[in-house]
This record gives sequence, C-alpha cells and structure tokens, in this order.
Amino acid sequence: MTARLLYVMDPMCSWCWGFAPVLEALARQAAEAGVPLALVAGGLRRESAALAGPARETIFGHWRAVQAGTGQAFNFAEGLPEGLVYDTEPACRALVTARSLDPTLVWPLARRIHEAFYLEGRDVGQVRVLLELAEAVGLPKQTFAEAFDSDAQRAATQADFAWAERLGIAGFPTLLAERNGMLSLLTNGYQPLERLAPLLGRWLEHAVHA
Repeated sequence: MTARLLYVMDPMCSWCWGFAPVLEALARQAAEAGVPLALVAGGLRRESAALAGPARETIFGHWRAVQAGTGQAFNFAEGLPEGLVYDTEPACRALVTARSLDPTLVWPLARRIHEAFYLEGRDVGQVRVLLELAEAVGLPKQTFAEAFDSDAQRAATQADFAWAERLGIAGFPTLLAERNGMLSLLTNGYQPLERLAPLLGRWLEHAVHA
C-alpha cells in the first residue's frame, strides 16, 4: 500500500496563503500516520504586463476577503509593488526546482515565498528574489540558480500545470489524498481545519489500516 497527500497550490494564490496554517496542521496529522505530503505547482496566472491601478484594487479585494475568512495577515501598504507582473510561473518553478533538489525544503521555501509576497511586499516574480529566498531556506544558491534556469525544471513546471489541468483543477488550494494510485478529493478551495481534520482522519484510518 502506498499513500500520500497531494497539495496543488500556487505560491502567489492568496487563498493558498490563507490555507497555509490549515495545511501545516493537516500535514502533521498525516505524518503521524506515516503518510507524506507532496506538492504540485498549479500555475495560477500568466500575465505579461505590469499591474495597473484597477487590477491592483481588484486583487486587494481578494486579499481582504482572505484576511476576513482566514485571519491571515496581509501587507496592504506595500503589497503588489510597482511594476509587478503577475506571472506566477517563476515562483511555481522555484518550488518545483526545490522539490527536485531537496524535497524537505520545498515547504520552507513555499512559506518564505508566501511571507515575502504577502507580508513583506516583495516581487516574488523576480529571479533575484527567488534565489535569495531559496538560499535562505538552505538551498545552495549556485546549484539552485542553475537548476531553476534549466530546460528540465521549466518542463517539470509545465508538467505540473498540465497534470492539474487534466484533472480539471481550476482553483487553489486543492488537497488530494492518493492511495495505490487512486485519488480522493479532500478539498477544492479553502476550508477550515475543524472541517478537514475529521475528513482526513477517516481517510487515514481506511488508507493505513485497511
């Protein structure tokens, strides 16, 4: 029997930031049963132009909804810095690269990208920022930089996007439970821990002890 959780997310998705504390608790719950958590990069947005005023206000509206619904903090004063191009591929590729180099560091990096974007007002679409964040969580800067820029990691990132699209996953966060290759949906979209923990508990009981 093989079992794991699959978290389909985007580090520049505000609801994923809102879901982060819930995910951490669910990951601990699964780990206690010997079930690991794996990350799939979802690919939220592919924009080519810098955000304009109306678009920034629309996104801030989403942030306010996430803050109200989850309690997660946001830095509205410095958020969405001038010139930001809302292309989430580089941040997603950073996570895919980390996953290939050291899977244990993909989660600390995801958290640092979240914090840099939502709390520190940094442009995490910039390669130099991603390299700094990767180094901060323990990934060798030169090794990470070379892998991040490689065709292999670009292709791996696109493969993650395509996998999510094939499953019809259009929103994040999405948490799946996989047992012997069979997928079960735990949530598509934010749900609080008190709703998801019992659901995961029932799945773990069946997956581990069946």
